[in-house]
Amino acid sequence: MKPDMKRLTWVLAAALMLGACATSSPAEVARTPSATGAVSEEEFKAMHTLRTDAAPERRGQPVELFDGSKAYLSLPPDAKGPLPAVIVIHEWWGLNEHVQAWADRLAAEGYAALAVDLYHGKVGANPDEALALVKAVDPDQATKTLLAAHAFLKGDPRIQAVRTGSIGWCFGGGWSLRTAMAIPELSAAVIYYGHPVTDPQQLSTIKAQVLGIFGTKDKSIPPETVQAFEKALDEAGVRSRIVEYDADHAFANPSGARYDERSAASAWAETSAFLARTLKR
Repeated sequence: MKPDMKRLTWVLAAALMLGACATSSPAEVARTPSATGAVSEEEFKAMHTLRTDAAPERRGQPVELFDGSKAYLSLPPDAKGPLPAVIVIHEWWGLNEHVQAWADRLAAEGYAALAVDLYHGKVGANPDEALALVKAVDPDQATKTLLAAHAFLKGDPRIQAVRTGSIGWCFGGGWSLRTAMAIPELSAAVIYYGHPVTDPQQLSTIKAQVLGIFGTKDKSIPPETVQAFEKALDEAGVRSRIVEYDADHAFANPSGARYDERSAASAWAETSAFLARTLKR
């Protein structure tokens, strides 16, 4: 009987947290991140091509969040809570097996990694489908899903996260930033070439430390936009580090045609050190 009561208490507490956060989120967080940035839709679609390589074998499991959405949870082997935890936000392709492999990679480094699905089970097989999925995202529902993911990581008895972070790439990079804007309790946010917010007032809700990773050859997020983002973070009082590589958009995606192994490895070293410093302290 006691385990059932504990489970009920957890569910009710998380539901209350979700409802409270959802109603108090700043309105600007609900704005959909730009799909293409400084380039046209056709140019942006040309930046994304998936290879046919198979993803590594998955080690996690599907779970359901409090808003009814599905997610993929990967835990460190034999680990017990409390654990540092990371919300993983997919690229514009959706929650495919390659993103799940990223969650497994984070779990191998000692984090509870929860990969959310902002497309409700749909996955893009080509750039046209992916762009259509991006455009169909309801920003209010996406924010609720991210809040539900955070509540799950805090409340699940296997995790009981004390410190939480977010990470995302491209579409997910923009939403990683907005997760930090919506959840003041977040300790860290990693943004891989996601379209940034450059208004200091909007960024002022962020309490997390921010790591931004960009490519200088990325025409959708040119260096001047990255500089404006860095300046806005500084003006908002957000602790941040911006790292730029001589690389193109989507350079860190090993399943993409623009994958740059050297830059991706360096960026992951930055990410790994940043998460360890902010979430494992």
